[in-house]
Amino acid sequence: MLDFIYYPVSFILWCWHKVFGFVFGADNAIAWILAIIFLTFTVRGIMFKPFVNQVRSMKKMQEFAPELKKIQKKYANDRQRQAAEMQKLQKEHGVNPLGSCLPMLLQIPVFIGLNWVLRAFSINPNPGQPKTENYFFNQQGVESYVNAKLFGVNIGEAIHNTTMLGGVNGGWHWSVAPVAIPLMILASILTHLTARHSAQRQNLNPDSLTPQTAMMQKLTMYIFPLGVLVFGAFFPIGLLFYWLANNGWTLMQQRLVYTRIDKEEAEKKAEATEKRNALAPRPGAKPKPGQKPVQQPKTTAEDAAAGDGQAEERSAGQGKPGSKAGSPHRFPQQGSRPQNGAGQKRKKPSQGSKNSGQKGSGQKRR
Repeated sequence: MLDFIYYPVSFILWCWHKVFGFVFGADNAIAWILAIIFLTFTVRGIMFKPFVNQVRSMKKMQEFAPELKKIQKKYANDRQRQAAEMQKLQKEHGVNPLGSCLPMLLQIPVFIGLNWVLRAFSINPNPGQPKTENYFFNQQGVESYVNAKLFGVNIGEAIHNTTMLGGVNGGWHWSVAPVAIPLMILASILTHLTARHSAQRQNLNPDSLTPQTAMMQKLTMYIFPLGVLVFGAFFPIGLLFYWLANNGWTLMQQRLVYTRIDKEEAEKKAEATEKRNALAPRPGAKPKPGQKPVQQPKTTAEDAAAGDGQAEERSAGQGKPGSKAGSPHRFPQQGSRPQNGAGQKRKKPSQGSKNSGQKGSGQKRR
């Protein structure tokens, strides 16, 4: 029913087994383990771009988290209106909440497909006859996997082969524990470190934290690693290597992507600071609060020529004795007495007053 998942997974595994089988030998367990690890890297490499989009989407959601809280508080009694306003806000910021879940959802089919393909190597639909194929693997490939052993343990075995997960020969196989338990502990530690690194990133913005977010952080940091430690006993050793490779890739990918995004944000802030400093006034010439910058009037060629002509007239007028040139402060200067026609403008003294003055002066002399 899920052959559309099983065939692609088995094909990628077949390709990598051919590569490492050429180096280490087709029946060597190292070739199969490396094939499983690089199958994981191939799938995660395909999902790298969706993961980057997921991180950017989470970053945007953290930026407008205060606005979401306002909407939740404003429409606390109207869930329908609250959901509509939140969707509207997310659409305005170009954020898709489902995009953050896409990488995780894509890993589930791969996990299910790899679990079944590894289990199917040991399932023989015709008991008493050799198994001839397993999706892309032929009879030789099936026998190579069944005979591959790591420290004397077949990599297709689990501590408990439960039939619910497709195992055969159900029951406890404690001989597998010395190899499986260290892998389970290491997988649990990597799961915790990955969740912890992601939680530390989210806690950088306290405004985006909600009770639901805090609960999910506790689940991913403590409950999920504990689940890997407990339920790892039901996974074959090959699947435990897939879990290790997957968590190791996730941890390194988070560090790489987060560092890259932080660098981009730092460059944007630096550019914004440079633009702000370029538009700011120079030191010592800060405008007063509310004062607008004074714009200097543009000087045209005609204004410059007119200004030069007025300067020449003022200099020429100051050189002539009869001119009424003003001082540099534009106060009137006292000029010489008018000559020629300029004296005619003044009123002449009356004849009578002149004679009377002369007579009076003569009387005094006598």
